[in-house]
Amino acid sequence: MANLPITQFEEKIIETVEQNPVVVIIGETGSGKSTQLSQILHRNGYSKSGIIGVTQPRRVAAVSVARRVAQELGVPLGEEVGYAIRFEDRTSERTLIKYLTDGVLLRESLSNAELNQYSVIILDEAHERSLNTDILLGLVKRLVKMRASNLKILITSATLDGEQVSKFFSNCPILNVPGKLYPVEILYSKERPKSYIDSCLKTAIDIHVKEPEGDVLIFMTGQDDIEKLVSKLEEKVRSLEEGSCMDAIILPLHGSLPPEMQVRVFSPPPPNCRRFIVSTNIAETSLTVDGVVYVIDAGYVKQRQYNPSTGMYSLDVVQISKVQANQRAGRAGRTRPGKCYRLYPSKVYQDDFLDVTVPEIQRSSLAGSVLYLKSLDLSDINVLKFDFLDPPSFESLEDALKQLYLIDAIDENGTITSVGRTMAELPLEPSLSRTLIEANEYNCLAQALTVAAMLSAETTLLLSRSNRTEKKRKHTPRDLPDGSGLGDHIQLLQIYERWDETDYDVDWCRDNDLQVRGMKFVKDVRKQLSQIMQKIAKGSLDVRANQSRKGRQQDYRNLRKALCVGFANQLAERMIHHNGYRTIGFKPQLVQVHPSSVLRTDEEGMLPNYVVYHELISTSRPYMRNVCAVEMLWVTPILKKLEKLDINKLSGGVSHIGEGTEETLAEAPKKEVDVAGLSNDRESKIQAARERFLARKANK
Repeated sequence: MANLPITQFEEKIIETVEQNPVVVIIGETGSGKSTQLSQILHRNGYSKSGIIGVTQPRRVAAVSVARRVAQELGVPLGEEVGYAIRFEDRTSERTLIKYLTDGVLLRESLSNAELNQYSVIILDEAHERSLNTDILLGLVKRLVKMRASNLKILITSATLDGEQVSKFFSNCPILNVPGKLYPVEILYSKERPKSYIDSCLKTAIDIHVKEPEGDVLIFMTGQDDIEKLVSKLEEKVRSLEEGSCMDAIILPLHGSLPPEMQVRVFSPPPPNCRRFIVSTNIAETSLTVDGVVYVIDAGYVKQRQYNPSTGMYSLDVVQISKVQANQRAGRAGRTRPGKCYRLYPSKVYQDDFLDVTVPEIQRSSLAGSVLYLKSLDLSDINVLKFDFLDPPSFESLEDALKQLYLIDAIDENGTITSVGRTMAELPLEPSLSRTLIEANEYNCLAQALTVAAMLSAETTLLLSRSNRTEKKRKHTPRDLPDGSGLGDHIQLLQIYERWDETDYDVDWCRDNDLQVRGMKFVKDVRKQLSQIMQKIAKGSLDVRANQSRKGRQQDYRNLRKALCVGFANQLAERMIHHNGYRTIGFKPQLVQVHPSSVLRTDEEGMLPNYVVYHELISTSRPYMRNVCAVEMLWVTPILKKLEKLDINKLSGGVSHIGEGTEETLAEAPKKEVDVAGLSNDRESKIQAARERFLARKANK
């Protein structure tokens, strides 16, 4: 058993848990809360009546902590101790302690609203305030009332505002567990550097040359910056005079790394060798790396933010909060007194940094979350009045309702449709779920599964990291298809089909500068999505690609029709007198096609009149990314729906099916939901009801 501070409080923890349905545990950095709390409960018999579930906001943390606990208990990973993340489940019938992402737990609640398989649910790292964790807080508050006698909820964090959470849960008790921290000396810069990468590099080398042994943890904003700094560090360390200092190992750490590379940061360095770990904010609290004595903090984090008024995402480098800064500094005091080098003045920390991080729920699109809440079909849950710890803006909820209405997930009264229920069963964003359902109607499910997998896995067509710089403007991979000029979704499909023709040869990926691990992940995701669709349809589906050229062209057309339905709220019309497009719907604005797109102009140099896009991003200007051409005939029903869009009605049908909705899809019995149906059955209930609804709207 690990000798960590939290184990000294085992008796007090068990006593408090036995007497209260909900307990907040503030475990300081180094206390061992993530690995030991589940084992404490297991030792005291809580795993006899159900699984001890521990949620993590990050996939990497769920996997690494589960691995550590299995190791400490001396059991194979996936047996008594396992983990479940999106598209990967390493658990069994014997699993007693289960680490899972908060999103996976939400999905499990769709099939079992009371989560009866769990005796304890621990919401770990709650201070990160991920979107899914905030929704879980609201759900477990309701769940506690239903299962007060046989369910325990523990909310754990390093820095969470315990009083706020305690009040949210009817003044539940708060336990504070001190961490095993040594003093950390904070060293501020006199001014903000012009380049935080160069400043990190200089600081790291100064530490290496002048300071005693001890590992260095450097916080960077994202994968690109990490790889740049790793490359520069490696070059600089090699240039140092031999024998002038100890050896060095430089390790990146971010969520996109393969598991075998992630685990390297948990292995101690060889004798007389210093490790440099260059990490995203994943190392703030989610993962603890032993041996760190020096921390370099540039004071920034990369944050994805959504603006509901424009429907636009931006990936911005923003200042961290005071809470984050203190978490980063604390990483230097795990094994002995350490130092934290803050590459910003103390005045910036005091005056400019927010006290706490803005919760993700207040800077994200809520379409998927609202669809999830509606799919629970619980009479006491009203989406617009849902009990959030920190409520999102009404504008964000309104935006989500509009999005779901345009893609047929809810009807004009705000009531979930059977199409919407089916969408909620798929582990995809709503637009991709809707596309799969529609693609099955158009006999192009095989192609849609590929596109959904490619977009979900976020595989890019960028050159591999090692040779991107030298090839960036000199070379276009000669063997990659071009999407037939129809757009990026078709290109993604063609790339995968070309790889399929090579029998998934990894050398083909390398020759065409595609990330091998990413493409393998796409293959696995596609297989799982296919299995889920077959399960939903309760029958066999034809998920093979069409081989003839004529057949492929028809598939491309049908796929684009399905994309038009799935991405109905992401539609844009070409401006005649402007070098760009105008988005259609409730957030019209001028945008341009992203320069990386393969969408082709016609003989007159004109782009298509209408396109759908995967997302709007704001960089140097507003861009549509992953764009596909669609036809006016397919757009007309969407325009008709927009004319009649009434947010007041959408808001009013959250928990009640209003009168006069005899044709809404929600009234169809569950057994009649036929997403796959028979591919040629154009008279299926779902399709017929949808067409009647659109026809009625068009005739008004």
